Amino acid sequence: MFRRVLIANRGEIALRIIRACRELGVESALVVSEADRNAPWTEQADQVICVGPARADRSYLDANAILQAAEQAECQAIHPGYGFLAENALFAVRCEQQGISFIGPTSRAIRRMGDKAEAKRTMASAGLPTIPGSEGILHGADEARALAAEIGYPVLLKASAGGGGKGMRRCNAEKDLKQAYDQASLEAEKAFGNAALYLEKFLSGGRHIEFQVLCDTSGNAVHLGERECSIQRKHQKLFEEAPSPVVDEETRLTLGARVAQAAARFGYRNAGTVEFLRDEEGNFYFMEMNTRLQVEHPITEMVTGVDIVAEQLRIAANCPLSLRQDEIGFRGLAMEFRINAEDPDDGFRPDPGLIEAFTPPTAEEAGVTVRWDSAIRAGYRIPPHYDSMVGKLIVHGPDRETVLRGAEQALRGMRVEGVRTTIPLHLRLLGDEPFRRGKYDVNYLERSGLLAG
Repeated sequence: MFRRVLIANRGEIALRIIRACRELGVESALVVSEADRNAPWTEQADQVICVGPARADRSYLDANAILQAAEQAECQAIHPGYGFLAENALFAVRCEQQGISFIGPTSRAIRRMGDKAEAKRTMASAGLPTIPGSEGILHGADEARALAAEIGYPVLLKASAGGGGKGMRRCNAEKDLKQAYDQASLEAEKAFGNAALYLEKFLSGGRHIEFQVLCDTSGNAVHLGERECSIQRKHQKLFEEAPSPVVDEETRLTLGARVAQAAARFGYRNAGTVEFLRDEEGNFYFMEMNTRLQVEHPITEMVTGVDIVAEQLRIAANCPLSLRQDEIGFRGLAMEFRINAEDPDDGFRPDPGLIEAFTPPTAEEAGVTVRWDSAIRAGYRIPPHYDSMVGKLIVHGPDRETVLRGAEQALRGMRVEGVRTTIPLHLRLLGDEPFRRGKYDVNYLERSGLLAG
């Protein structure tokens, strides 16, 4: 095992990695920007190194500064968390070149799965079903128009190097395609430095369901079941639950095994998430693979009892997986509510600022466990430079109805004063009858009437 690990991230995920390091007897060195010098999570690290100004591109995204910090602190490995450099293949290469273990997959796997068109080809060759569409990147709007006419409208144009909804456009008819193609390509170029697009059939009523996998360096792979991530805004997740209300045990075990086999087949290592779109008929179609730790990993940890971050550290240290597939069980149900400092009734406008008062969530519902992954406290000023998520409320219990009651208690008991948050929206969601019955899809939030204005 490593003696010291550099954590190249901030906020709740930095704190989560620090905790896993401590439990394994590993020292933690933490990089911070000038804006985060005195942030609450820095108190938990064994060592703190400032790597630059508040702007992310001059601190958390500065690979030179991060690698210099790792050498300065004599770290054997770097954990990137999620976001920032977590899926940067060049950064992983540079870690490898400097003899520093990158706690994640190989640079080759990151590059392969980061190109969405290549990822689709790879998973199709491994036997996973894919959404009808282009086999690779498109070579212009004319090719997109011909393919859309063949598979039928509506279709989605998507950035090959993209994610988070950037570089994505839906086309309902041929007359929309040229403008949509130009807009998506321009947006992809600005966001990712890569204007390449691919095309997929748009599936209405789809549900976003993902499988968690762990792969070691000896070719062993396991899955930890699925998560439902269909409650989204602007193609970004707000709520997740595990297991999904629409996935039965046979599907979970069968598809999960296929996913693990596919990952092992192309030499994947460490933690990864394979994402599917499930149509109204129950068919699953591969969308993409995220080659990193997911924001929503805690709900999988709650239902399986597996510490995913600790497994990441062990795998990166060339240890075998600590458990076999037949040793993994699924207990109860867990939900995660992302608490963002933003106004959901004003287009989810970010609302950074001073937290004047804070009371963490609790619940008195019998059989319910509340987990609060966050680093905020009263007196902390949320900076405007980074993502608006400030915490994750995770609620685990024996069944969905019990968890729904416990989640409502926890959300109602929380106090985050001084900034607007997504708590009111989550409470409205919990009061929505179709949602309570598990009847939702990726477009549900927009048409539900739960968003004011």
